[in-house]
Amino acid sequence: MNVQPIFEVPFERHGVLTPGLLILPHGTERHPVPGGGSRAVRVEKGDEILILNRDGLQQGEMVFFAPNGSSDAGMLGADGLGRPEGIIDTLTGGGKSGLRVLKALTASGFRIGDGDAITLFSKDARPGDMETYVAHSDGLVILAAPGGPMDPAKQNPPTELILYIRRNAPGAAKQEIGPPEPLADPLQDFNIQPGNATSYEVKKGEYIQILDVKGRECSDFQAFSLRALDQGLEREIDPTTTRSLGGSLYPAPGLFSKYWSVDQEPLVEIVQDTCGRHDTFGLACTARYYEDLGYPGHVNCSDNINTDLARYGIRPRGGWPAINFFFNTLLDDTNAIGMNDPWSRPGDFVLLRALSDLVCVSTACPCDVDPANGWNPTDIQVRTYRANEEFDRSIGYRKSAEADVQDTRKTAFHDCFARHTRDFVEYNGYWLPNTFPGHGTIAEYWAVREKAAIMDLSPLRKYEVTGPDAEELLQLCVTRNMKKLSVGQVVYTAMCYDHGGMIDDGTVYRLGDTNFRWIGGNDTSGLWLQEQAQKRGLNAWIRPSTDHLHNVAVQGRHSRDILAKVFWTPPQQPTIEELPWFRLTVARIGDVQGTSVVISRTGYSGELGYEVFCHPKDAEEVFDAIWEAGQDYGLTPLGLAALDLMRIEAGLIFAGSEFDDSTDPWEAGIGFTVPLKSKTDDFIGRAALEERKAHPHRKLVGFELEGGTVPAPGDCVRVGRAQVGEITSAMKSPILGKVIALGRIATTHAALGTELEVGQLDGLQKRLRARVTTFPHFDPTKERVKGNYT
Repeated sequence: MNVQPIFEVPFERHGVLTPGLLILPHGTERHPVPGGGSRAVRVEKGDEILILNRDGLQQGEMVFFAPNGSSDAGMLGADGLGRPEGIIDTLTGGGKSGLRVLKALTASGFRIGDGDAITLFSKDARPGDMETYVAHSDGLVILAAPGGPMDPAKQNPPTELILYIRRNAPGAAKQEIGPPEPLADPLQDFNIQPGNATSYEVKKGEYIQILDVKGRECSDFQAFSLRALDQGLEREIDPTTTRSLGGSLYPAPGLFSKYWSVDQEPLVEIVQDTCGRHDTFGLACTARYYEDLGYPGHVNCSDNINTDLARYGIRPRGGWPAINFFFNTLLDDTNAIGMNDPWSRPGDFVLLRALSDLVCVSTACPCDVDPANGWNPTDIQVRTYRANEEFDRSIGYRKSAEADVQDTRKTAFHDCFARHTRDFVEYNGYWLPNTFPGHGTIAEYWAVREKAAIMDLSPLRKYEVTGPDAEELLQLCVTRNMKKLSVGQVVYTAMCYDHGGMIDDGTVYRLGDTNFRWIGGNDTSGLWLQEQAQKRGLNAWIRPSTDHLHNVAVQGRHSRDILAKVFWTPPQQPTIEELPWFRLTVARIGDVQGTSVVISRTGYSGELGYEVFCHPKDAEEVFDAIWEAGQDYGLTPLGLAALDLMRIEAGLIFAGSEFDDSTDPWEAGIGFTVPLKSKTDDFIGRAALEERKAHPHRKLVGFELEGGTVPAPGDCVRVGRAQVGEITSAMKSPILGKVIALGRIATTHAALGTELEVGQLDGLQKRLRARVTTFPHFDPTKERVKGNYT
């Protein structure tokens, strides 16, 4: 996050910064409070209580309870306002944080209705504002960031507050980082010190949590089928079987997360993973490894595993294949194995589920002679949980290196699409449908091209940009000219760093004279807007609203007719039939009393299409209304796999494929978003972009390829032996009947009709003949997007 309190800094030693390990002064604790949520923390007399307004414009409410159950704001040196209505509404709103606080209050015997409320911050609070209080007695502090559902046409999302407690008496000894609270009541809960291994039994269906307490610590894991051991057979997790059946080196939560024995018996599956970077099936460290480095007799995980498994009659081995959780293995271009510091942070964990009765073993790796444990071995916590616990599948997501980890979430439309598929994949912290087996990717594709389809685009990042300087901020940060953007208009643009490399592409919605909405693909763009507003002292507030605006796209030739049957618009807003390309309207389901939505005529398919934005609480109603109206038009659900086919045909770019932070808009194929002549104002990256445009080195082009082989992203593009570019995206086009691709190549070979070759294998042994062509490959004049079908 760009707003940093003065006492929270990245860990640094001798010029090496690790932003993922934020350092707080001795005795200081950090407790995030989500927007619309709450937090309860025990304090002692003399403790300092600091509340940070991270994004601005967020008021807070706080109450203090003494040990005897009384509540008096004066115990924090403040004036009270009586009954804490904001906290009561927050606690009873059904959110997870509210339920946790209610549980803490009940356990303490406190009645929230008797609380004496303290109001925090003014309505126009700035990002980074902080209020400070001191506890005059022991007690319980409850902090809420109140806020109700955001109307899609308004821009008032509740946002996060950060509660810091600076302890008056933290103790003379340095505080040790301990394990976080269990996910549920544990069956087993034990700590493994570095240089040790512990074996344990787990019943089928139970859960196993392997937790890195202090961060940067590896833990080897193996599991044996107890049924096979009873038969005198050692059948542990087998790397070759697992990789072959799963088709992946790194299984992730989901359908393909299972680990198998050599008999193809599934033993465990991954349910949650907050780290996302592990080595699967190198050997646990061995005596030979240390001996070859000159450390004979060094304690090692394989010998430790042998010792602890001996009580189950399992034979010792010189080196144990293991799931090396948190071990950061690197493979170079020649497939040579290397390593670096682990990615894991304090409290990161992997949650597994036993698929059979098991004997398991876990270690805390003792390696202190290389980066495997960040040069500093620490402890591992292992917990097991009952089979009847419910844990959602999740891959940890962080919006920045410093940000708190978030579980992979279901969008508000998830259950609606789950009626039609179980094939969901993780995308930017959310589960999105990939395919719909009842239709298939090609049928989904043709539904958009010939009829209409609906898909979930809720993970798009939304930020509300408001205030007197909102236009000035966006004029500075995006390449398009905001001064020409009318209220109700939408514009597609790029956002660049000073060197001209792209942060993101996205759309700006103008909702009013001083009201804008940025919609992009990643959180980096929103954080960049916050950083620039703060750096330049602008009167603009940038608040995340992704959690308050979920959206579906309705795409295809019948999309207008479907939506026109569902949504009513007031006289001052255009109807669905009247809505021009790249415009928005505020609408309601049915009539003036209906549920509110915002609809824009935008999309990512190359077809006539719209996006419908609503609050998550209304998502099911919105989906059902569209779905029912669409049945007469053959409306079909659409997944990511089919969307990728359409966007490649339409020449629409994707982050990580056509651009990254080293790619300028011309190299990404969207030079039209940089109007250097008509936008005379300066903006971030302008000087670099002027230079890059005057002296281009690379250009995004289209390719047509002979034969039916589809190249892979990253395949080299060559003229003779010389590599002149690379493929960024490729497909076999259903509507064109040929293989097409997008690729970035040297401008010297970018002329239309240039004959090139796409290299595979080592880039030289196998070549695919290709020719530079125009893109978009399909509907280059955008007639279908404009609704002009032939």
